[in-house]
Amino acid sequence: MTSLPQKIYPVVDTALWVDRLGSAGARFIQLRIKDLPEDELLAEIRAAHAFAKKHGVCLVLNDYWQIAVAEGIDYLHLGQEDLDTADLEAIRKAGIRLGVSTHSHEELTRALACKPDYVALGPVWPTRLKKMPFGPQGTERLTEWKSLIGDLPLVAIGGITLERLRPCLDAGADSVAAVSDFTQHADPEGQVKAWLAEAGEAAP
Repeated sequence: MTSLPQKIYPVVDTALWVDRLGSAGARFIQLRIKDLPEDELLAEIRAAHAFAKKHGVCLVLNDYWQIAVAEGIDYLHLGQEDLDTADLEAIRKAGIRLGVSTHSHEELTRALACKPDYVALGPVWPTRLKKMPFGPQGTERLTEWKSLIGDLPLVAIGGITLERLRPCLDAGADSVAAVSDFTQHADPEGQVKAWLAEAGEAAP
């Protein structure tokens, strides 16, 4: 089973963030965009992909599997509802690696049937960023998930801050994702470096 590119995993909503956080040393970044007109969406994804190549970032596109296939994006991240419509065979044929969100045992079973390259569990802590039908999972659930999936990489997400990074890694997460702890920080580039140091990873 392949390992993930980095233990820190910023999730951002614009191409500019890929440039900024990539220049600071982040090498595994998810672009999650909602509600943009199609032409603007495609332009933003292409810009993010260009910035990712510039900095050696492994770019993950949330949803939009058809664009991921057409543009040759490294990774695709799908929620459970996205699995209803995604063509997994086309995604695999394009050589795109796949991550899938899970929040329950039933969702984990469904995710594993897709043979993903990583599974994400969340929210580990309460999050204000989006309304979640599932309550906080806690780090104990990370340990349980890791015991169930074995060598398959596990991503922790939801309400995670720099102070919560190490507990997630200690509980079994292979990579830890965050949104606001990067994009709403007064010094996002410095925060990337702080996360890398806390994760025990040297800045590239």
